[in-house]
Amino acid sequence: MELLKRIDELLIGWGMNPATADWLDQFIAFMLVLLLAFVADFICRKVLLRAIARLVQKTKATWDDILFDRRVMGYLSHMVAPVIIYLFIPVVFADTDSVTLNFIRRLCYIVIILSFLFFINAFLKAAYTVYSEKESMRDRPLKGLLQTLQVSLWTIGIIVVVAELLGKSPLSLLAGLGASAAILMLVFKDSIMGFVSGVQLSANDMLKVGDWITMPKYGADGTVIEVTLNTVKVRNFDNTITTIPPYLLVSDSFQNWRGMRESGGRRVKRSINIDMTSVRFCTPEMLAKYRKIQLLKDYIDQTEAVVHAYNEENGIDNEVLVNGRRQTNLGVFRAYLTAYLKSLPVVNKELNCMVRHLQPTDHGLPIELYFFSTIKDWIPYEGVQADVFDHVLAIIPEFDLRVFQSPSGADFQRLAEKQH
Repeated sequence: MELLKRIDELLIGWGMNPATADWLDQFIAFMLVLLLAFVADFICRKVLLRAIARLVQKTKATWDDILFDRRVMGYLSHMVAPVIIYLFIPVVFADTDSVTLNFIRRLCYIVIILSFLFFINAFLKAAYTVYSEKESMRDRPLKGLLQTLQVSLWTIGIIVVVAELLGKSPLSLLAGLGASAAILMLVFKDSIMGFVSGVQLSANDMLKVGDWITMPKYGADGTVIEVTLNTVKVRNFDNTITTIPPYLLVSDSFQNWRGMRESGGRRVKRSINIDMTSVRFCTPEMLAKYRKIQLLKDYIDQTEAVVHAYNEENGIDNEVLVNGRRQTNLGVFRAYLTAYLKSLPVVNKELNCMVRHLQPTDHGLPIELYFFSTIKDWIPYEGVQADVFDHVLAIIPEFDLRVFQSPSGADFQRLAEKQH
């Protein structure tokens, strides 16, 4: 104030009209405030930010390089100039009408709010970049959380800016918007439902980035690559992308294979049909041949020892077994398959492992192999299944059994040749 009076007196002493002198000294003072704001902004951007950047580069941590990036701190430095103008402008226009003063201060206030919004938005993006690179956070729906915070931030910021332009309190503006809540809910229905569904998915640990999910109704069968506020992106195994709204994952059912990946193995449950006409009782010659198979030697020796001991004790013919039935080539085959599966290093011995009969059909007797593979990735897992059943198909003739298959053209041709 004292400086303005001295400038005013100096201008009047030079013979200038008092009214013109008042206007000119206010203009000079306003230019000085703008110059001060410009110098402060220049110092912050060119001096302080560079000093912070050099200091951050000397640290071993990487998170501060992202959080204190010049683009993030640059938005914060943009607040310096309007704050200085907002604080000093009342001194310049102290003796003038309040309309000009209020307009300039309101404009500065809006610029401050917008600069702060851009700073917080950039800070949130930087924080998302830092946490998304951490191994423990890669399976969290961080992008959906980021988008939720951004929407909330800009909604509050726009309300404050509009309230300032209208010269009303933000709370009163919010109260007035209550009448338009139905319209707002209709416009932002997907975002609101996506936010609520995202919270449910995360709170109940139903879905994470990297999970393998199956949702045939919407053509999804692959890995979750992104969880956002409005969509869940699934990269299918044919490299197509399926997008599903989060609320559908809550309202409809889907299959998450994460439990299988975290368990001790991935289940194999496949069967092969045996021609029932090839099943017969074992003769001593057949048992002697089977004993030469390494995996069956102990089984046949133990079985025969038990049989002979029981039969001698009870005076029963040696062809009758301890359980009241004679040994069959199919029973020996099942014993071989069980021993074979348990001998494989890729089979988890702590989980269920068995070979069983299924209900006979007109396509033969299904023999099912039920076990768990310690290899869970898709391609190696399919290789494990193929190797096992390759072996099964190759070993079946050794037990005088046949695989059932419907007659083909070659069968009819052989039959015709025999008739001729």
